[in-house]
Amino acid sequence: MSAGGPSSSRPPLPHSAPPTHTTGILYALVARGAVVLAEHSAVSGNSSVVAVGLLQKVPPDEGFRASWAAGQHIFHLLVASGLTYLCMAEQTLGTRLPFAFLSDIRQAFEARYGAVAGGAVAYEMSTEFAPVLRDRMHYFSTDPRADTLTRVRGEVSELKNVMVDNIEKVLGRGERLELLVEKTDTLGQQAFAFKRQARVMRRQMWWQNARMTVLVAGLVLLAAYILVGAVGPSLLWWVR
Repeated sequence: MSAGGPSSSRPPLPHSAPPTHTTGILYALVARGAVVLAEHSAVSGNSSVVAVGLLQKVPPDEGFRASWAAGQHIFHLLVASGLTYLCMAEQTLGTRLPFAFLSDIRQAFEARYGAVAGGAVAYEMSTEFAPVLRDRMHYFSTDPRADTLTRVRGEVSELKNVMVDNIEKVLGRGERLELLVEKTDTLGQQAFAFKRQARVMRRQMWWQNARMTVLVAGLVLLAAYILVGAVGPSLLWWVR
């Protein structure tokens, strides 16, 4: 926690402290509900204003993940242990690295503050944790090893249901956020039903092939029996 003690006034966002970057992940925050506890921005603009608007629309569901597009940028969000981790990145960065970044700062924040964050006031951790956000933003935006680390951790599969929607649908009408989650759940149910139907069809095809094989084998045996019955006496006479 910052040495100066809790403060509800918003500190200036650090822009000049090294390392710096202007591509990749450009903004990040940690919040409890709509209360921002720490943030950092690598660029100027109204990213924080838009982010706070999103925080007011986010459900408190554990493990909730979402992505919303705003022009050439996407806001990615993760809810865990009562806290919200959010970042804004360029669309070209995709979803894998931003969510790996969110998981990374979640681990760092929980390790440093634990349950203390539950009673913190606005921006109380920003002075101390903003440099951590800055450094991790720079790492995930510029270091190729970050992508390799994400692949090794197997975090790709965790993002298969994350859908990127337009940010106006969330900020304009709050019910769209619920619809987005329901749509994701529906896609998962449809995928499960498709797999189950495919298994049933494969089983039916196997039984059809098995019956056909038995039928053909039976016909061959029957034909052989009839043939032996027809030529059997003549064959015995010829042998004699």
